[in-house]
Amino acid sequence: MQAWFRRILCAALLAVAAQAAASAPSLLIAVEDDWPPYSARGADGAPQGLAPQLAREAFRRQGVLVSFVLVPFARCLMLARVGRVAGCLSATVTDDNRGQFWWHPTPMFTEELAIFSLAAADAELNLRDLAGRRVGITQGYTYPSVFMRDAKIMKSVAHSDDDLIRMLLARRVDYILMNTRPGQLRIRGNPAAAGRVHKTGSVSLDGFWLAFSKARPKGRENAAKFEAGLSAMRRDGSYERLLEAFQPLP
Repeated sequence: MQAWFRRILCAALLAVAAQAAASAPSLLIAVEDDWPPYSARGADGAPQGLAPQLAREAFRRQGVLVSFVLVPFARCLMLARVGRVAGCLSATVTDDNRGQFWWHPTPMFTEELAIFSLAAADAELNLRDLAGRRVGITQGYTYPSVFMRDAKIMKSVAHSDDDLIRMLLARRVDYILMNTRPGQLRIRGNPAAAGRVHKTGSVSLDGFWLAFSKARPKGRENAAKFEAGLSAMRRDGSYERLLEAFQPLP
């Protein structure tokens, strides 16, 4: 084959590939920027963590390209609610938000909502033990409805999980609620908290979903595609391999 012909052929193939990529469906998804190891802003500014990897791979199997915008979680939900993005990673389903979004049937992963305190002897607390106590929570996060509606629990709201830890260290609250693995990572990375802040109980074990906007067209269809992509990953073992890579705490 002549060199000039090979160059023409390669250029044509590249043009066809570029046209196919350009014509592929694409979705913009909001993702929380500060929830490692599930989602966070990397050193290069790009999203990293389990949630965006799952979303990207599940949609790839359905021929859908995904791009992300990194935002605080409260804004993530707002953008999906008003239709500025196709969906928000990663939300729990509660009585309060169940009708606000389209949900795929199977959660992406599960994570414990834990109780943390300064007293290690308080181990094995549960929701009932929080009545009459000052409990710190993070603004905009999706907590179980039974917890949020319990008027006996005195709730103090912080802007972030890091602020929650500072509130606890200052004894402005008796307990704080954080997801177990993200909370433990923050505690280990905070010299003032390491060895002082302990997991002392559990509120719930929650699933996490990609919440699809009802304000955009094809939201229900996109949820179905995402479910199909996750199912394909489970069948070929790639889902389990991806989860295993995130199991050990550093």
